[in-house]
Amino acid sequence: MSGHSKWHNIQAKKSKTDAARAKVFTKIGKEIAIAIREGGANPASNSKLRDLISKAKANNVPNDNIDRIIKKATEEKKDYKEITYEGYGPGGVAVIVETATDNTNRTIGNVRAFFSKYHGNLGTTGCVSFMFEEKGVITVEKEECPLDEEALMELALEAGAEDFSSEDDDYYEITTAPADLTAVQEAVTAKGVRLESADLSKIPSNYVDLESEDDVKYMTLLLDKLEEDDDVQQVYHNWNGPED
Repeated sequence: MSGHSKWHNIQAKKSKTDAARAKVFTKIGKEIAIAIREGGANPASNSKLRDLISKAKANNVPNDNIDRIIKKATEEKKDYKEITYEGYGPGGVAVIVETATDNTNRTIGNVRAFFSKYHGNLGTTGCVSFMFEEKGVITVEKEECPLDEEALMELALEAGAEDFSSEDDDYYEITTAPADLTAVQEAVTAKGVRLESADLSKIPSNYVDLESEDDVKYMTLLLDKLEEDDDVQQVYHNWNGPED
């Protein structure tokens, strides 16, 4: 079976750093705050919050941190708005930027500036999203997996996964329909498999190769700056970029 989204494995490798993990905690904290605002702080009656707690655990957020995030979100009730921006990077690369912000003017100003500075163009809603399909994506580090490849693949597919890839040297990647992500995640972890990550993602229907060194340089800078921004929750693109 073929993999869909090699940059998920690249992100998994990057997430080994403390700074990257802190960023993950912050992103999940905002998502939890939004879920609590919309549906309350009880995961038994708030399915979105329940799924986010599962996501936090899959992304190795300690239970104490999860409890603190929920307590803080309940007390502060900060009003985050979720806004998605779409545009093109150098060479026509399609880019989707998901944000959660308490200051929309700051966020749009930053996002527009990044696209402009690094040879891209911020577009209108819907200009590139039709090129992507939402999926659940689970990554498992090969060295830490107690199951062999065949057993893990069989387990995932029996639990409802759509696809399984072992093409990456370091990670297995499991792809699911969005509604099946939690069920597959729970089935895999029940067998003692530690997940490197588990999250909803947007998978491109086609990929773009960049031939120009300048395009590669500016696309890399654009992605780095977007991912570093505190208001940005997730960045998706269809650049078939280098793994390093």
